Amino acid sequence: MSELAAGALRAAPERVAAAGELANLWRRLCRNRAAMVGAGIVALFVLLALLAPVLVPFNPIQGDLNDRLQPASGTHWLGTDELGRDVLSRIIVGARVSLQIQVVAVVLALVVGVTLGAAGGYLGGRLDDLIMRAMDVLLAFPSIFLALGIIAALGTGLVNLMVAAGVSSIPAFARIVRSSVLSLKEREFVEAARALGGGGGRILFRHLLPNCLAPVIVQATCRMATVLLTASGLSFLGLGVQPPTPEWGAMLSNARSYLIVAPHVATVPGLAIMVVVVGFNLFGDGLRDTLDPRLRQ
Repeated sequence: MSELAAGALRAAPERVAAAGELANLWRRLCRNRAAMVGAGIVALFVLLALLAPVLVPFNPIQGDLNDRLQPASGTHWLGTDELGRDVLSRIIVGARVSLQIQVVAVVLALVVGVTLGAAGGYLGGRLDDLIMRAMDVLLAFPSIFLALGIIAALGTGLVNLMVAAGVSSIPAFARIVRSSVLSLKEREFVEAARALGGGGGRILFRHLLPNCLAPVIVQATCRMATVLLTASGLSFLGLGVQPPTPEWGAMLSNARSYLIVAPHVATVPGLAIMVVVVGFNLFGDGLRDTLDPRLRQ
């Protein structure tokens, strides 16, 4: 038997075991009703964002002043805003903008935070002290204030909003990965890999980081909700996404003057933010309960 065939035979049981573990995780997740409700909300939010160009019934930017502040009707299902623009169309397009901000900000925080946390936890020494003190400085500010400072330095706009939301999320990932690496790097399987001649990079990327995936995935899911709140808060203050681009926080800010005469203009984007944040938090909590072996029944 060739070495290639022998290697394939040795790898087959590992693939079967991995598939079985994934099936068990999926069954445990499905038994968590709150997690499935959250997953449904997140899935609906993502579908709205991805299919926004197809689903919008009206132009979300162009309005008609003759139809301003109209209540819900057969033509405009969620009514119109102060400029006669269809609220439903703006909510759908706003979901696309919000998802874009969330994904870019969380990926930025994930890449930088995991890199810093893994380097500090594995190498230790002065590098670890330097990285952690920098994270402590970032954690000394509430995330919204840190994002405000970054926006003040970089200026307003969609790209700067993504950067601000991402940088404010870096310390959470860095600390989680560092603590996981510190607890794992002295374990027997790491010592065995080191004894077999494995280099630092191989040990880190092949043995340590894969075992940090569970808390990182949970943190990334919950951080999507935090980023949405941060981005909406900055846009509410006029420091995020600029008009006429539809964004839920900016829509809520523009509707403040019409709460009495047209409450739907503020209620709809406010409810959209609340529902999506709750969905991501429920889904993140369910993933935590499923992936953490200490919480399994």
